[in-house]
Amino acid sequence: MPVHWHGSGPCRPSDVRSAIRRAVAGRGRTTGSPYDEEALSDALLVASELTTNAILHGGGITDFDVDVDGPAVRVSVSDRSDRLPVVSDPLDEQGRRRTGGRGWPIVCRLACDVRVSGLPSGGKRITAVVPVS
Repeated sequence: MPVHWHGSGPCRPSDVRSAIRRAVAGRGRTTGSPYDEEALSDALLVASELTTNAILHGGGITDFDVDVDGPAVRVSVSDRSDRLPVVSDPLDEQGRRRTGGRGWPIVCRLACDVRVSGLPSGGKRITAVVPVS
């Protein structure tokens, strides 16, 4: 049961998390396959990080897709920026801890596959696949 959203009004991280819950629950009802609550939490965290980063650093969410693909959730988030995600040093120039900068490493650690692709009209699409069963 794929879920797609395309630029019709504001999109929040909670919208993508809700889409993931609906897709996973729908697949579970259809196939009778259970999913792991802890793994679902990982998928929800990845969705939150991708959408928050698109809002804070990518000029806003322009599109998202959620689908359950076998034992995994595939979430794709598009934004307006061509800038690729980066890993920030956790310490600033004075050796103090920075706030933020942990989202991309979380996505890369929890997802079994992460792809970043440029969009023909500008911007980028990040797709992460997170196992849920």
